[in-house]
Amino acid sequence: MSLKPNSLEELWMPFTANKHFKQEPRLFVEAKGVYLKNHRGEQLIDGCSGLYCIPGGHGRKEIADAVAKQIMELDFSPPFQFGHPLQFEVARRVAAMAPGDLDYVFFANSGSEAVDSAMKIALQYHRAKGQPQRVRFVCREKAYHGVNFGGTSLSGLVKNRETFGPLLAGISHMRHTRPPEHKFVMGQAETGADLADDLQRQVDLYGADTIAAVFIEPIAGSVGILPPPKGYLQRIREICDRHGILMVFDEVITGFGRLGENFAADAFGVIPDLMTLAKAITNGVVPMGAVVAREHVYKAISDAGPAKGIEFFHGYTWSGNPVACAASLAALDIYEKEGLFERAKKMIPYFLEQIASLKEFGIVTDTRGIGLLGAVDFEPVDGKPGVRGYEILQDLFNNGLLARITYDTLILAPQFICEQTHIDEMFDKTRSAIKRSMNRPQLRAVS
Repeated sequence: MSLKPNSLEELWMPFTANKHFKQEPRLFVEAKGVYLKNHRGEQLIDGCSGLYCIPGGHGRKEIADAVAKQIMELDFSPPFQFGHPLQFEVARRVAAMAPGDLDYVFFANSGSEAVDSAMKIALQYHRAKGQPQRVRFVCREKAYHGVNFGGTSLSGLVKNRETFGPLLAGISHMRHTRPPEHKFVMGQAETGADLADDLQRQVDLYGADTIAAVFIEPIAGSVGILPPPKGYLQRIREICDRHGILMVFDEVITGFGRLGENFAADAFGVIPDLMTLAKAITNGVVPMGAVVAREHVYKAISDAGPAKGIEFFHGYTWSGNPVACAASLAALDIYEKEGLFERAKKMIPYFLEQIASLKEFGIVTDTRGIGLLGAVDFEPVDGKPGVRGYEILQDLFNNGLLARITYDTLILAPQFICEQTHIDEMFDKTRSAIKRSMNRPQLRAVS
């Protein structure tokens, strides 16, 4: 990629320290396999699958060829009252992968849009069932469900919420699933299933017949990988069934093999009523999101609609876009032909062992992980959250590792094509960065 001088000033970057970035930019110009190249020509290993979305590796020719062919064949098809063959094939493939009777796929363009679509589906479902008073949603502290107004309202992250006023009404939050006693527990904790009883408390407070759905990330991802305790998701499912509440899994991060199974729903043996997807559905190449619905949800809305009229007044200009569908089919072919979910499963024990080993450093206050998702918490500097994390983010970029940092939490989520040597490289660079942080005078935390 040829680079021209640019002021960098005109771009307003998302979730970025814009002023500081433009003083010390971190740019990528090439990517292939598990490696990226920055604007200085330096190689970095991708330790977080782009942003959890490129498990099959960068620069896949199969996807590029499929996209190029599709652009020349049919670049756009209006999605309202018209269709094209690829969107039906992607829906068929995704439904076949999904557990149980999660058989109906509604397309969006991102995880955020998928979540807002799922909220609307839940509301219309209950209206179709003769219960229009079910308009409340329940979510969790530390949850992330995207950045549209619906998803922001569901989310339990203060920095994502505090600037934007009261957001949507009728949304309440349960506790998250990482209490202090679970520190340094890898995988699912043996205790904590009773945290699911927070949903019953919501029922007792607001009334079961006011609650439309509970939104759950099977593993809270963006905040720093919070696995569910054993039995927790099963108990949530039981409470939903008892009270007629829809259970929604946000699998934008966990979907498509991140736990070694098709979806987290498979890994945990719990089938939600709705499931939101994005990211890896196209191996991150073209934006695409989806909601997968169980048969009873789709049928309730469809059967309540007119014989020749629109049943669900919702959608996007690029719902099931032909180019995105071509990318998705190529990505799904790669996952299947190369057995990437099975490869991921085989790598999980070694990866989690490496995450747990970081406990040895004095500034590490917690390690946790499940599947190919791992997180490490660092002690803040002088009680100022985020200072150490941001310094480590820059240090890793300058020393060859792309990782995800949120406040003082490091997140690693390797691609499924990784070999053990790649995992070793990631952790060698991580350990070196931690040591440099510990030895940097201004980053020595006060205990």
